[in-house]
Amino acid sequence: MKRILGIVAALAVSAATAVAQQSVNEEIAERIAPAGETCMKGKECAAAVAAAPEGTSGGAARSGQDIYNASCQTCHAMGVAGAPKFGDAAAWAPRIAKGMDTLYNNAINGINAMPAKGLCMDCSDDEIKAAVNYMVDNSK
Repeated sequence: MKRILGIVAALAVSAATAVAQQSVNEEIAERIAPAGETCMKGKECAAAVAAAPEGTSGGAARSGQDIYNASCQTCHAMGVAGAPKFGDAAAWAPRIAKGMDTLYNNAINGINAMPAKGLCMDCSDDEIKAAVNYMVDNSK
């Protein structure tokens, strides 16, 4: 009887170990799985990508305030690396004097420490312009 109990106990431990190892293997596989997939032009998956306008998040254009809150405020709220602070009329005045086209160009292409589009790579040019308008309108 002791021998049968020993065998049953050994099988139970073996089964538990196998289940635990499978769980660990699944967790490892999940952690090292690719973050996305590549879709080549001409493949069926490319049709969905082509349907979305370039430079947008796939939905309606976001407002200037939405873009500012999501991307611009990181630097413009505190004046990081010389960025003109949001609402600081004195800091914005010389930039505004250069004209809106210059402000748009600088925001889209980057200037000094500011990277292109303030690193909002999923923002369209029109969304960046809306964010510039939002900051300028609130800094006069």
